[in-house]
Amino acid sequence: MQNIKAYIFLILCTLFWAGNFIVGKVATLFDIPPFTLNFYRWLIAFIILFPFTYKKIFNGMNEIKNRIIPLSIMGFTSITIFNSVVYYSLNFTQVLNGVLMISTIPVLIIFFSSLFTNEKIKISQIFGVITSLIGVIIIVTKLDFIKLLSLNLNKGDLWILVAMISWATYSIMVKEKKINLEPLVLLQTLIFIGLIFLIPFYLFEIYNEQYLKINIPVILTIGYVVLFAGIGAYIFWIGAIQLVGPSRAGIFLHLMPVFSSMMAIFLLGERLAIFHIYGAFFILSGIIVSSKFK
Repeated sequence: MQNIKAYIFLILCTLFWAGNFIVGKVATLFDIPPFTLNFYRWLIAFIILFPFTYKKIFNGMNEIKNRIIPLSIMGFTSITIFNSVVYYSLNFTQVLNGVLMISTIPVLIIFFSSLFTNEKIKISQIFGVITSLIGVIIIVTKLDFIKLLSLNLNKGDLWILVAMISWATYSIMVKEKKINLEPLVLLQTLIFIGLIFLIPFYLFEIYNEQYLKINIPVILTIGYVVLFAGIGAYIFWIGAIQLVGPSRAGIFLHLMPVFSSMMAIFLLGERLAIFHIYGAFFILSGIIVSSKFK
């Protein structure tokens, strides 16, 4: 029952983050500054959560003080770095490149877990990652594998790599450090810390006259990244990692290209192709294999 709950969390989480990747690309079309977008994303989320969390935060202040170093690293890697860098990188790279590189997160989580923690990685998990990665490649190449040879790494691709390493680090720390805070309180704490680190980047964009222009697309963009890709997804992700661990949770990130494809079909009117079906089959097979065997 605990596993089923975690898997539901992970499916919703990856669905929201798949939309966030698309929204992040749309944000570049309206010249929304990446660090400014991320700053207001988490500032608004903090304000929304504050009435529900401030009492528990004060009650857990001793835990926060005692674990301030790991909490600071977690806040910096997840709130400050990951989201900002993804938004920034989409100004320079294609979604195809970004989605393909996102699939490396589970690999990084498994590698870092085996390298820096006591978590034992099973052959089934490695096989599951490889299987689902094949599905990702099928989707992003549309069965035209020659496209892989033309994915030249530019500045955006390299920054996405930084974001992936950052998220893998955060995911492992959520599991290993075992912060004694409720998921919502932990999220609010990380938001506060992440916002502190975000302030210099936000001021730097203002200094360079990169302002947030208020219009309907900007309001819709901020609304989505706050409520769905922000509050909702992070609560589900933290809860899932605490239930099944970072390695088993990480494999579900391969669902993001599947959901992105579905959004393109239903929202943008793109045609369902055979490579979508093949890709989804391999991705789901990899998730099942890596999740079934302990």
